[in-house]
Amino acid sequence: MLLKNRNLTIRNAKHGDVELLASWWNNGKIMAHAGFPTGLGITAEQVKKEISVCICNVSELLIIERDNIPIGEMNYRVLGNKSVEIGIKICHFSEQNKGYGKILLSMLIKELFERGFKTIVLDTNLNNLRAQHLYEKIGFRKTGTRTNAWKDQLGIFQSAVNYEMTEGELVDFSDLYTC
Repeated sequence: MLLKNRNLTIRNAKHGDVELLASWWNNGKIMAHAGFPTGLGITAEQVKKEISVCICNVSELLIIERDNIPIGEMNYRVLGNKSVEIGIKICHFSEQNKGYGKILLSMLIKELFERGFKTIVLDTNLNNLRAQHLYEKIGFRKTGTRTNAWKDQLGIFQSAVNYEMTEGELVDFSDLYTC
């Protein structure tokens, strides 16, 4: 996948991104929202395998760039029945809260609908209010909450909010210029 919008790019992760992804995934500050406050403890070899298993139109690990500099990652995974699950993480804290998320998500979601998917789902930690606000702003609907669904690395129960979007519900911010 290669999507461009002004100075923002979404592209497939490649083997040259292994060290960067490993550093992000092993950073507890970046991964805390996902329940990994001490990071994933993943090796570069494991990241390389993750990139290798990505298959176009089935699952892809994507890199987000601003001005050709990686600032985060996205992904999608086909669930079946024309449904796909997505995720986004802007890993450089200095690049957060600049409006990129709604532009990048709009770009990815439009592409996935163009590829024939009918339903897009995602979830987020119940405590991640900033993400919930973003998802609802671009058209996702809450479909449920999973209370005490899992324990994080510190043994603390975490809850999650499930979201869904179908064709026609996207509030498209891809033409917004905030870069």
